Amino acid sequence: MDMSSREIRLPLDEVVAVLQDLNEFVVSLDRIGARQASGTADERTVGEFVADWDVARRLARARRVISVALDGQLSEEENAEIDALCERGRFYGEGGAGGVSGDPVEP
Repeated sequence: MDMSSREIRLPLDEVVAVLQDLNEFVVSLDRIGARQASGTADERTVGEFVADWDVARRLARARRVISVALDGQLSEEENAEIDALCERGRFYGEGGAGGVSGDPVEP
């Protein structure tokens, strides 16, 4: 499937909510990185951020918004191909002590 030329429609309110979450995560993680570089934050800071800001649930919601749109607009075969690509991702905790495994997928 040639994904480069395909377009998927998403409800604007859901896109805005996902963008707000992603913006909060990117800006906050950048600020945490700057604090770590200056010595005013330690390795626990990221974990506290992830827990306190409900990052896992909010990212899962973003993934669900995109998945629902794909499921509704692509064929079963196309969705299976996308699922297979996602399974080739890098996942924390696989490949040894906190490492990642899987080959990075080219964009």
